[in-house]
Amino acid sequence: MQDNKSLNYIKDVLKNMPSDWLSITTHRLDIYNEELAKTQFTEQFETLCENNNSETSALNELPTAYDYIRLGHPLSCVLEWGVASINKLNSESVISFSSQVVPVLAILRKNLLENKSTQILYTGKLPNSFDAEIIQHVYGYNFDLKQVENTTDISEFDGSTIFISEQEKVSASNLNSNIDFYINLYPSLGSILLVNGSQNESYISEIQHVRRRETVAMTPANCLDALKMLVENTTNKQTGNNVAANKASVLNSIATITGSNTKALVGSSGLSIQYAILMGLVHYAKDTHKGKAIKFVVPPNCYGGTNDQARRVAACIDNVEIVDLPVDGGNDMVQSIEIVLNKIASEDAVPYIIAEIPTNPRVEVPNLIKLQETLSKKRTTPSGETAIDPVFILDQTFCPNVHFLGKGEILSTVRTISFASGSKFPSGGKCTAGYCVGNKTTDALLDKIEKHLNLCDNEATDLQYEILAKQMPSMVQRIAGAYKNTREFVSFIEETLPKAKINFVSEELAAQGFTPSVFSLDLPTKGNTAEEKETYKRALNHKLISLMITEIPNESKYCVSYGQLKGCYWTIPATSTQGTTKEGDKDYIARVALSPDMDLELHKKIFLDFVKSI
Repeated sequence: MQDNKSLNYIKDVLKNMPSDWLSITTHRLDIYNEELAKTQFTEQFETLCENNNSETSALNELPTAYDYIRLGHPLSCVLEWGVASINKLNSESVISFSSQVVPVLAILRKNLLENKSTQILYTGKLPNSFDAEIIQHVYGYNFDLKQVENTTDISEFDGSTIFISEQEKVSASNLNSNIDFYINLYPSLGSILLVNGSQNESYISEIQHVRRRETVAMTPANCLDALKMLVENTTNKQTGNNVAANKASVLNSIATITGSNTKALVGSSGLSIQYAILMGLVHYAKDTHKGKAIKFVVPPNCYGGTNDQARRVAACIDNVEIVDLPVDGGNDMVQSIEIVLNKIASEDAVPYIIAEIPTNPRVEVPNLIKLQETLSKKRTTPSGETAIDPVFILDQTFCPNVHFLGKGEILSTVRTISFASGSKFPSGGKCTAGYCVGNKTTDALLDKIEKHLNLCDNEATDLQYEILAKQMPSMVQRIAGAYKNTREFVSFIEETLPKAKINFVSEELAAQGFTPSVFSLDLPTKGNTAEEKETYKRALNHKLISLMITEIPNESKYCVSYGQLKGCYWTIPATSTQGTTKEGDKDYIARVALSPDMDLELHKKIFLDFVKSI
């Protein structure tokens, strides 16, 4: 009876759901409590269900489920809640993925760290991209693989039992207590993982963290299709129109925008691409530099996803280590790289450097000539042999239009992989897909990266390619328009609040092509002690942001994104993008991102009101 009520309620919700549930990539942080991610949304959703309230206005008031749509969103929560309901499980025990392989990797990761055995059982066939040999050799995961006819004869196992099967419909599974994890595959949509039994509850948060860092949740559009299958008891209707044409268009746009003539790879998100880069480079090092230590060099205060993901990879693979790279806030990136590369050469190790240009959130650009010289410098090992040259992994999300890699460009002769998050300028905030390219020295690296992007089933979805095909041709013009607004707003703040410290590119850097639409604002403070000054400044940050989003609710948002088509976005990196960064490396400053389409004069007026109030 409860199943019918739940499914009927979902039917009504799908008729009345807010359009934002399907169309945005980042959610409002002013109605988001990270400690209650997903549970708060689900609890209030259940209350609406009990009251049979599916009004659009009521659904629109539900709290944000996750800060980024790539790791969960309203429709993924509704899907998981519905699947949990028909399987008599708690909604936390159901986790949807865009990938068909990553849920398996998530379980294997936890069991590796806990030294626990795993058997993977499956009917029919495994996902095409599942490569057991590489998963064991490169990722270091251990498991036994066995094809079975059905689930009835599966006996108890000393460890975890994963059961994988392809499904035509989203329907109840006949749960067997000897199976710990059900992974139901849905061609073209993704997969749904069921965590079975209270003894496996400790896996839930760690599986969700894998989804947060190495892949994405089932996308909103695919969740909508899965929900329709659930409530209508139908099979999935695959369309796939114009996929080849959209993909060709996207690849052509990437080549034009980056100036690179290598293959481009497009993943379901920026972190999906970054994970493929890391694992592809680990694979390359294992094959090419057998037995040598692999060093991922990472700025400690960079975007939390980058920082966390690299450390998570290192935690799983014996000869992979993280080396900190101080890059801004008084540190010079080039000097730091020089010191780090000399040390890695002295250890005869493999150097892989991850860095953002401009840096985040301080928006600093290093001396590029000195950077190129430092990365190109020949170093020797203690035995006198030539040290392994670095691979520079460049996060270009802030300025994806700058040409670093093409013939004659500053990093054309240094092994460099450039990547960008697609939820920013590439899609204008309409999807999460990200991409990477290299230069002529990286063909062998890109082959390995492509292998791992495919192995993880993390390529962009058909709809993501369609969105990018529509949005990327106008990307360079949108970047120019957003920069114009940002430069004007920065100049206004410099005039009206000269005591504030603004981190933004100089006019000289802008003339070289570095035209970001993001700046950080260190507000003036007061107090007798360092603690008092910090407390005052943090309160002032919130006062400013609160005023902006209250007075300009249609344009100013408390949100982590940038590169959107409209509006202005405000956040504090320490409490958003640097969520997993060590406390001492966090930045409690305001980060502001402008778009090409916004009421700049109104923003100036409200900022002036703020200045007068302090």
